[in-house]
Amino acid sequence: MSNIQNHPLISISEEILRPTRVEINLKHLAHNFKVLKQKTLPSKIMPILKANAYGHGLVTTARFFEKIGADYLGVAVLEEGILLREKGISLPILVLGGIIGNQIPLFLKYNLTITASSIEKVKQIDETAKKLNTKAKVHLKIDTGMERIGVHYYNAEKFLEAAHSLTEIYIEGIYSHFANSDDAESEYTKLQFERFKEVLKFYKKNKLKKPISHIANSGSILNFPEANLDLVRPGILLYGVYPSSKLKKNLDVKPVLSWKSRVVFFKVIKPGHPVGYGSTWQSEKNIRAVTVPVGYGDGYLRSLSHKTKVIIKDKIYPVIGTVSMDQIVVNIDQDSVYNNDEVILLGEDKTRSISCEELSDWASTIPYEILTNINTRVPRIYIED
Repeated sequence: MSNIQNHPLISISEEILRPTRVEINLKHLAHNFKVLKQKTLPSKIMPILKANAYGHGLVTTARFFEKIGADYLGVAVLEEGILLREKGISLPILVLGGIIGNQIPLFLKYNLTITASSIEKVKQIDETAKKLNTKAKVHLKIDTGMERIGVHYYNAEKFLEAAHSLTEIYIEGIYSHFANSDDAESEYTKLQFERFKEVLKFYKKNKLKKPISHIANSGSILNFPEANLDLVRPGILLYGVYPSSKLKKNLDVKPVLSWKSRVVFFKVIKPGHPVGYGSTWQSEKNIRAVTVPVGYGDGYLRSLSHKTKVIIKDKIYPVIGTVSMDQIVVNIDQDSVYNNDEVILLGEDKTRSISCEELSDWASTIPYEILTNINTRVPRIYIED
């Protein structure tokens, strides 16, 4: 039996294994960080790394932010924080999501900052820290109008009194979150900010040092700079994508992520021969078409069917038929395209581009969903030059 695994002509790399890939431009990421840092000075900056750093790769992105001077990191769930600690990240990490009691010892073990979202939770944190003979670092969460987690702004005084009476917690921060800050005209955002400022008066009233206060996300950094306060929490904007295609692009941020694949099959499709599951598309003439190995199993959403486009050789072509789990078909009409030619799903060529905002419009969703749905089976390639 031949030992093909050790044959000298066979080598394995991510690109060979998967022609579909994501490229992360770290130079653009550093540029965006610098732009946002300068725009929000003197506020500290907390890059948000939820959902695999918005599809950009949690660990590598965190290491890069640590290297270029982030003050803090923000994640959504405990597991993300633990992974970063296990990979050697030493920056302060705030876990933004809600917690359950049996998770608290792990927060303390891995030196993760806890979101305390009720009197009951903050007491649980204090009791656990006491049992483990340590101190817990917390940020108090105030609900100013999202109705997810946090103490309602109108009940905040009792919450703050209770929290500040506890001995085994260090209240490092207090924060809230905007619901509509990507709308530059949002009166509700202004109302939420006023509610939060009213809550913060507790500290002056009681002659206590105010913790780090923060409420600003990507939308409010663009539209409500008065809400920057002590710390800002940029997410999608840091990755060069605007929260909505309706926003004016008045900040010099550059897209960090490109999504690419390659042609793996060429065919001529005759009239009356439908394409894909459900036989939802057919041509009235002979057309040339190519198959590309990407689909909704990679996060290329099925809702893009019959709407989306790709770039091949600096020309835009429509995707035809229903997006499959692992493949799409592209109509190149009468043009010439060859196996292994590069296909840009998201990104730019010499003169053509497809933005995340465009993809989200075609899919009738938001840019966040496009980025965070890119599956981890798609390899990430990091480019610094």
